[in-house]
Amino acid sequence: MESFSMMICLPLLCYIIFCLWKLFFRNRENSCYMLHYECYKGAEDRKLDTESCAKIVLRNKNLGLEQYRFLLQTISNSGIGEETYGPKNVIEGQEQSPSLEDALSEVDDIMFNTLDKLFERTGVSPSEIDILVVNVSLFSPQPSLTARVVNRYKMREDIKAFNLAGMGCSASVVALDLVWQLFKSHKKALALVVSTESMGPNWYRGKEKSMILSNCLFRSGGCSMLLTNNEALKHRAILKLSHVVRTHLGANDEAYGCCIQLEDDLGYAGFLLTRNLTRNAAKALSMNLKVLMPKVLPLRELLRYIFTSLGRKRSSVAGLNFKAGIEHFCIHPGGKAVIDGIGKSLKLTDYDLEPARMALHRFGNTSSGGLWYVLGYMEAKKRLKKGDRILMISLGAGFKCNNCVWEVVRDLNDLNVWKDSIDHYPSQEGPANSFLEKYGWINDEQLMSFVQFP
Repeated sequence: MESFSMMICLPLLCYIIFCLWKLFFRNRENSCYMLHYECYKGAEDRKLDTESCAKIVLRNKNLGLEQYRFLLQTISNSGIGEETYGPKNVIEGQEQSPSLEDALSEVDDIMFNTLDKLFERTGVSPSEIDILVVNVSLFSPQPSLTARVVNRYKMREDIKAFNLAGMGCSASVVALDLVWQLFKSHKKALALVVSTESMGPNWYRGKEKSMILSNCLFRSGGCSMLLTNNEALKHRAILKLSHVVRTHLGANDEAYGCCIQLEDDLGYAGFLLTRNLTRNAAKALSMNLKVLMPKVLPLRELLRYIFTSLGRKRSSVAGLNFKAGIEHFCIHPGGKAVIDGIGKSLKLTDYDLEPARMALHRFGNTSSGGLWYVLGYMEAKKRLKKGDRILMISLGAGFKCNNCVWEVVRDLNDLNVWKDSIDHYPSQEGPANSFLEKYGWINDEQLMSFVQFP
């Protein structure tokens, strides 16, 4: 048995050493530094408190008692608070007839608000930008949103511009990976990544429960980031990108269809979230982390994992201690179930999950921009110290799991988008929020016998 174990472990050990050696030299040749990032914060008249949410729900004449009860349970247990931001056309009651102007106005507000602040904060001129990547999943106008940014800021004719559509909630990491690859052939470059979403025109107006769910979770938000591979600017950096691993299960029909945009039987377009989502998310995450683990975990943890996996038909990342190589976990705030599921898989503590839970509570699921609200929470709470490593975990339609690891290059304590609310967090608000308190009567069978629904 001992000789058998050695036969298994020696090749694996050699492979791990080779990977570490290869990564060491690759990272020396291809640096990617984060100079600054700016998250979007909506105006006060865009907040979706309990009363606003109730008005929007009651405007949908396709809903009946069964759907009302489903929405009551979903919203009250969603982990989302009273201060998230909604699209302007939905707030104003125009979700039944969204226009192209509604979509452009919503995205413009997010993109230009964050970019203006980014340029002002860093002192970088738009004319200095060499690479521009804009990602938005549910909106693809002509000209592209990338062209819209170039036109607004009068950027150079030789700028390398890319527009990513349909990449889901993990598109930010896709965009980061694209920039990192471009940095191999563009030296001393400055790159912008803009992660946004168009929620207003895609507000679901039907009655299918699996599609109503997206209305409960998704909110307006986004982020703009400034990156460079110029070593002369690394003293201004806040983070350094160490690793990116992307996993795509689109070849599997179940994974492909578990999170998909389509029309219901009445012709209403929406985003379908099926019961298979959790299983495929777990599978994609596990596959991704198996590739990532030799790059971030110390040798002793890898050897422990190898020995404990001997004799098993199928290895699992559940036995790994990622905290041996990672200090902070920046989890996509896609929903309470997503955060709790990842936390359980990686055996994370409430302290580890707090940033994602609080970002979901304060800002909701802001699609590809969500990771940066979580990062902002960590920074505002002064958790991020020089040398710390941050694992960003993102999941998205396709089905995809895209993860990356950052190294903190100096102590961070910017209050950023959390400036006005960080003192109120972590919130102790339980799952029975004010929505349940005000509308719990929907579950009262006797009372509901006197109420008529459309």
